Amino acid sequence: MQESGSPALLEHLFRRESGRIVAWLAGLLGSAHLQLAEDAAQEAMLRAAQTWAFEGIPPKPEAWLFRTAHNYAISSVRRGVVFSSKADALVAALETVSQPVLDLDAEQSLRDDELCMVFMCCHPKLAPDAQVALSLKLVGGFSTEEIARIFFSEPSTIAQRLVRAKRLIREQNLTLAMPAKAHLEERLSSVLKVIYLMFSGGYAAHSGEDLIRGDVCLEALRLGRLVASSSMGAPRVDALVALMALQAARLPARTDVAGDLVLLEEQDRRLWDESLIALGFTYFDRSIAGDEISEWHVQAAIAATYASAASSAEIDWAAILEHYDQLMEMTDSPVVALNRAVVVMKVHGAEASLAALIPLQGKSALRKYHLLPAVRGHVLAALGRLDEAKAAFSAALECDCTLPEKRFLQRQLAMVSIQLHGS
Repeated sequence: MQESGSPALLEHLFRRESGRIVAWLAGLLGSAHLQLAEDAAQEAMLRAAQTWAFEGIPPKPEAWLFRTAHNYAISSVRRGVVFSSKADALVAALETVSQPVLDLDAEQSLRDDELCMVFMCCHPKLAPDAQVALSLKLVGGFSTEEIARIFFSEPSTIAQRLVRAKRLIREQNLTLAMPAKAHLEERLSSVLKVIYLMFSGGYAAHSGEDLIRGDVCLEALRLGRLVASSSMGAPRVDALVALMALQAARLPARTDVAGDLVLLEEQDRRLWDESLIALGFTYFDRSIAGDEISEWHVQAAIAATYASAASSAEIDWAAILEHYDQLMEMTDSPVVALNRAVVVMKVHGAEASLAALIPLQGKSALRKYHLLPAVRGHVLAALGRLDEAKAAFSAALECDCTLPEKRFLQRQLAMVSIQLHGS
C-alpha cells in the first residue's frame, strides 16, 4: 500500500475513473441500466475513501476501483433488488469479464467505452443543456451538486434534468455505440459543440461568485483529446483541442488573488501554463496539416496569435483582426462580432470600434449580455464621451454576470465618474 495521497490527487483519480467505470459497466449492461453503473462507481469511490484513508492507496488504485465497482454490480444484481426479472442475463454480462480490465491492459477498450458514452450523451434527441449535464455526470464524474453550481441552478433542478434525460435514453433505446457512418459527421459536430460549450462554461461563467471553473475546462480538454485520439480524429477536432489548450493555459492568470478579473493585456504571462501552450501548438500544427478550415481552426489561430506574442505590447492585432474577419464570414454569431469590435479598436481606433458596435445594439442574442454595454462603455470612455460611458457601464451592471465581473464594472464606472466630475 502507498501513502493515502493528497485530497487533490484522490479527487482527480476519482473523477477520472468514475466516468470510465460508468462507461465500462454501462457498456456491459446496456444503456437501460445506467443507474446501476453509476451506483457501482459511486460505491467504489465511497469505499476507497473509507478504506484508503487507513490502509493507504493500493498499488493499482484504478484496478481496485474497477474491481470494487464490478463486484458491487454483480452483488446488486444477484440480490435481485433492482432487476429481478433480468438478473441472470445481467450477471452473465458482468461475468463475461472475470478479470475486468483490472490490470488495465485494455486501455483502448476503455477509451472506446468512454467515446461511446460521450456520443450517447451528445445524442441529438437530447436537449443541449441535458447533453452537457449528462456528459459532466456520466463521463466527467461530476456530482449533481457540482453540475448545479456550473449551471447556476438548484441541485433538484439538475437532478430532474438528468432523470428526464436518462428516461429518454431508455424510451428511445439510445445505445452505447458509435453512430453509423452516415450519421457520424453530424454527431461529431454535435459532440464538438458540447465539448466546447462545456469548456466555455468553465472558462467564462455567466453568473455566480467565481469567474472560472478550471476543472470543467480541463475535463472538456480531456474529452476533446479523447475524440482526437480516436478513429474520428479530424483536423477540426485537433483545432478544437488546440483552442481549448491555449485558452486553458491562461486560466492561472485570468484572476488575481482576490478572484477578480484580470484582462488579457494585464495578465502576468509568467503564470501561463507552458505545458498547455506546448500542447496547444502541437495540436494546432496537426490541425493545419490538411485542407480543412473550420471555425475551430480560426479560433485556434486567434488563440495561437495571443500565445505567440512575447508580451502584451507585441500582440499582432492586425493578424487577429484578419482572423476575426475570416470568422465573420463563417458564422453570423453576434458574440464573434462583438469580439471583433474590440479588436477593431486596437487596429483602427475607438471611432471605428463604435461603428462596429452599432449593428449589434438591436441583436436579441445580446440583449442581456453584459459585455455589449461594457465594451461600449470602454469605447465611449476612450472617446471622452464620459456621460454615455457612465450610462453604458451602469447598463452592464444591470445584466447578469459573475461577481468578479460586477466588481470590475463597478471600478470602471467609478473611474469614469471621477473623470466626469473631476474628483
